[in-house]
Amino acid sequence: MASERAAFLKVIRSAAFLAAACLSTFAVAAPDNLREGLFGTRPADGRTQNAPKVSRYISEDGQSFILDRSHKKPLLKFDNSPEIWSLSLQQAPRGDVIFKNDLGRTMVRATRLGGVTVFTEAIPAGMAASLGGPAAALHLTPLSPQALAERLLQASARASRAGRRLIQFEAEAAPESSALVADAATVTAEALVRLARRPNGQTALSRFSKVTVIEGKKPGAIVRQRALEITVAPKDGYGGRPSTERIIAAMAN
Repeated sequence: MASERAAFLKVIRSAAFLAAACLSTFAVAAPDNLREGLFGTRPADGRTQNAPKVSRYISEDGQSFILDRSHKKPLLKFDNSPEIWSLSLQQAPRGDVIFKNDLGRTMVRATRLGGVTVFTEAIPAGMAASLGGPAAALHLTPLSPQALAERLLQASARASRAGRRLIQFEAEAAPESSALVADAATVTAEALVRLARRPNGQTALSRFSKVTVIEGKKPGAIVRQRALEITVAPKDGYGGRPSTERIIAAMAN
């Protein structure tokens, strides 16, 4: 085990130097009522009941997403995004159930009659979604040191393009945390790309030139000494790393 961890540390610590060499050009340029209502037979109006634990839904505008309730905390993934959201459940009036992200924003609402509404930043008022069928479960897969280094390099490349300068990604990981560290790097890069598109986004990105991913007891994001520090808690799975919205909020402070 010690030799495996040493191999990870050696490879991952070298990823920053590899990124600098490759990217230098960027420097200048489940309650009962939920089971009874959301999941049963499928009425003609598109509402869902008795849906599989892992289901694909299609919203009114044609956007497809997976809702995975096979984990302790439900997971949500849109087909057009690499991010997987870890959600918490909250009871609402009339027996509805609300699925919220780590900043408390509502992402899905399920009525006791089987209706499903999905909420996005583009459509905050929400839009109806209907069941498309079963889907494959969302899960983390351990990576080799080389594969993790490649994921860090890819995240660095994407973030550097968004920031118009080199943004290095560094991390320390053990075999059991490699998958979450890689996912955190991918989500962080996605957050930086989204931030760059906002007014004054480049100003916020100029506050740091490095992203470090570390292990801790709770997930978090903070800008410290010209570095964006992302903390992951491997024992919590996808819920053990901050979402894009939480990362953007940390950079805006």
